[in-house]
This record gives sequence, C-alpha cells and structure tokens, in this order.
Amino acid sequence: MSAVTQAPSPSLQAEEARLAAVERYDILDTPAEPAFDRIATLIRLVFGVETSIVSLIDAHRQWFKAAQGNDKGEVPRDISFCRHVVANGRPLVITDASQDPRFQNNPLVTAPRGVRFYAGVPLTTHDGHHIGTLCAIDSQPRDFSEREEAILQGLAQVAMSELELRRLATTDGLTGIATRRAFKEDALRFVALARRHRTQLSAVTFDIDKFKAINDTYGHAAGDTVLKAVTAAVTQHLRQSDIFGRLGGEEFAILLPDADGHAAMAVAEKLRHAILDLRFPGSHPPLIASASFGIATLDPSTDDLDRLLLKADEALYEAKRGGRNRAISWRGATGATTIEVERRRVLKAGKLVFNNRRSVISCTVRALWDKGAEVSVTPPNDLPEKVTLEIPSAAAHWEGRVTQRRPNGIELEFAP
Repeated sequence: MSAVTQAPSPSLQAEEARLAAVERYDILDTPAEPAFDRIATLIRLVFGVETSIVSLIDAHRQWFKAAQGNDKGEVPRDISFCRHVVANGRPLVITDASQDPRFQNNPLVTAPRGVRFYAGVPLTTHDGHHIGTLCAIDSQPRDFSEREEAILQGLAQVAMSELELRRLATTDGLTGIATRRAFKEDALRFVALARRHRTQLSAVTFDIDKFKAINDTYGHAAGDTVLKAVTAAVTQHLRQSDIFGRLGGEEFAILLPDADGHAAMAVAEKLRHAILDLRFPGSHPPLIASASFGIATLDPSTDDLDRLLLKADEALYEAKRGGRNRAISWRGATGATTIEVERRRVLKAGKLVFNNRRSVISCTVRALWDKGAEVSVTPPNDLPEKVTLEIPSAAAHWEGRVTQRRPNGIELEFAP
C-alpha cells in the first residue's frame, strides 16, 4: 500500500477559490501570536494530548500557525492527516492510525512515536471555505467522545474569530502602530505612486535581536515592555509621511517615501542607536535591547511591494548572520531595465516538473509576472537549476531557470 493516503480531490476551480480565501487572511509564514498559542495550549490541556496544532493548508503543505508538542513548523500536504479534513469539510477522528488502512503506512504513523490518535476539525470561513484545521494528536490510541468533538469545534470557531479580528484590525493592540494588513494596504498605494511617477521609495525592515531570550529571561511582560518602548522610540524619529507597521512578533517594517538608499540607511542607523539607548530600570541583569535592520530601495521597473519587502528581509537576514545590531542594504543587482515587469501576487496550486518528467513536486505559486514566478516549495535546495512550472487551474506551463533559492522557496526566470 502506498505511504500517501488519498483524499477527495476538489475541482481546480474550488481549490483556486479556497486558496484565494487563505490568501485573504494574509497569515501564511507569519510569526507566532499569543491568541493562537493560547488555543493550542487549551487543546492540550482540555484533551490531555501530546500535540495540538492550529494550521493553514496551502497548495503544497500544512503550515502551523501555532503548535504545542511539535516543532516542525509544517509538513508536506500529501502526508497530512488534516488535508482530509479540509477536503471533506468535516471533523475526522482516528482512534488508532496504525490499525486504519487509510493511514497505517503514512510516514507520520510509521515514524518513532508516530501518530496513533488524531482528531481534527476544519477552520471554515464565513463564506464556506475550509482554509485549515485545529487538531489534537497523540502517540497512544484513545477514544474521542461526541462531547469532546463539540469542544474542539467550538475552539475552531474561536480560532476563526481571531483570524477575522486579525484581518479587520488596523491598529496593533500592544504597540499602537499599524497592523501587518493596514501597513500593506497603505504601502501598496505609495509603491503604486512611486512606480507611476518614478520617485524614490525605500523600505526598512527590522526585528529585535534575541527577543526570545528576553522573554525567557525576564518574562513576557518585560518582552511587551520592550516592544512598546522600541516602537515609541522609532516613531519619534520618523516623519509624518513614513509608514510604520508591526508585521508580527518582534518584526517591523517602515516605508520611506522620497528616500533613496543613502537616506534610508541614515534613518536605519538613527533608529538602531535610538533602540540601543533605551533603558529599562529594575531589570536584573540589566536589559539591553538592540535590533538588526535591512534596507532596500524600490526599482520601479521590477519591484512591487512584496518584492521590495523581500529584498529588505534578505538584507535583514544578512545583518543577523553578520552578528546582529547592524544595518545592511540589499546587495543584489538591480540593473536598469526597459521592460516593465508587473508582478501579481497570487496563491495558486502548482507543480514543478523535472528529471525528464519523472519527478513532480507540488508547490504554491506566490507571485507571477511576464518573465518569472515566485514559488514556495520544500525543500528548495533539492531542485535542479532547470524546471517546468505548471499551474493546472490555468492550463499553463513554463520552462524556467532557478535564479534564487530561499529557505522556503525559489524564484524562477522563464525561458524566452
């Protein structure tokens, strides 16, 4: 028997609509958030299971927004138990997966201390799309009563309410600055204007260094104090026209209209020193906060907002790898081009085909443009340089070359 179990296959149109609903919440690959962590904790406490997960499912993986008892972060969709819940739109309870012919050869079951008990319910939007799951998992078989199933479904409704609140909120409750969604909505308008009029625009992303260690050493209340102090210090040094938002956790972004790379670097350095100058009386040992910064300048011929922030993030990661508490500008090539490139943000199911069509890997297409695509796939380093990207729902395919590899995906340039 195959190790990959079969779930009902939705129509291409239905899956495209479901992925559009996932995209609407703009939550994939965001940092942990207390509201969802609390739900995962409650699942473990109420049902006494080893593992609890709040997850979203895109085209190629089950991604964990919150998880207790599991540190993987995501699993491939084709071996996920939860994909059956999403496909059917109904709760699924398995008392002993090792005795269930649908799952007994699944690698999540055959692994040491593998899955035995599983209970999952869908996260369903107000318009009926199943975008993810809540699940309770254990390495020992057990029963699950109708009452327990009803409780799990109630927690799923709480999780969906949190997702809706998150989607609609414009101001971050802790820091008072723009939420991720509000920041992006405002930033999109500024990027469009800068591209249309060919004006300067730069982005700065930063996060607080070793923030987990601050929480572990001083407690979460102290971590909240640091977040509020950092955002207050940064706000004092920004212009009224600048856009400042919290992307999640300790990650922030700033959009600087009419600022070239040199001006943006000067702003980042000023903010870096302002954060270093913060003092937190009463902390033992003395608490010192620092931050790492990445800077990128808009290329109006090739960049949209997502591309601009991605460049700033790549510079931020370089700053962190270089020792933290520093600001680095994006070092990639941004050679001038006379060809207008319109990147469209999408969330579509795709396939990467290679090895003379003997190898096929599911992927999620995150952006498309005339000459290329941004693709989320795991693991990206195992792919050859040349692949074919297929999008079944559009009956389209392109021969492509991998031009960039990132931790969770690749960027492709299509063959002419």
